[in-house]
Amino acid sequence: MPKYQIIFLIFFACIQNTFGQYKDLKKFIPADFTILDTASGDLNKDGIKDVVLILRNNYENLNADTARPLLLLQGNGAGQYKLLARNDHVVLCTGCGGVHGDPYQGITIKNGYFSIEHLGGSGWRWTRIITFRFDPKTGSFYLHRDAGKSWFISEPDKTTGNLFCKEDFDKLAFDKYSYNKGW
Repeated sequence: MPKYQIIFLIFFACIQNTFGQYKDLKKFIPADFTILDTASGDLNKDGIKDVVLILRNNYENLNADTARPLLLLQGNGAGQYKLLARNDHVVLCTGCGGVHGDPYQGITIKNGYFSIEHLGGSGWRWTRIITFRFDPKTGSFYLHRDAGKSWFISEPDKTTGNLFCKEDFDKLAFDKYSYNKGW
């Protein structure tokens, strides 16, 4: 039995040694994926540049509802990063924009917050901006607001707004959020 315990301890030590290590940005891109977008800024308010990395599957044109992983990467100030969190259900799929096409518009990072922006529709247009906030007490990211507006294309001044904020969903962790679920 001690022989198996030693093997287990060596295996466990190897896993622990690689978990949470800083590495080059390219190491976070799995096979069959490419970068859709990146943004850098101080996500966790430690004064060091971090990265929001959004990936796209190279074959998403064959399946328009393919997930687009969003990775939050903590920087070490030397151009390397470690994974803080991942969610495959924040960035809308390429087919989710309707006739308008791919709804993804961009990422914004500011003061411990980051937002993912979308625009879609046809004759009836819509926007959706999903914002997360870093909580220094827990070291985690939580949904801050999920908002958007819609309008008929011939009447752009007559908009209808939708706003869901923390009072609507309490404390929803980044990795538990899904754009197609209610809270």
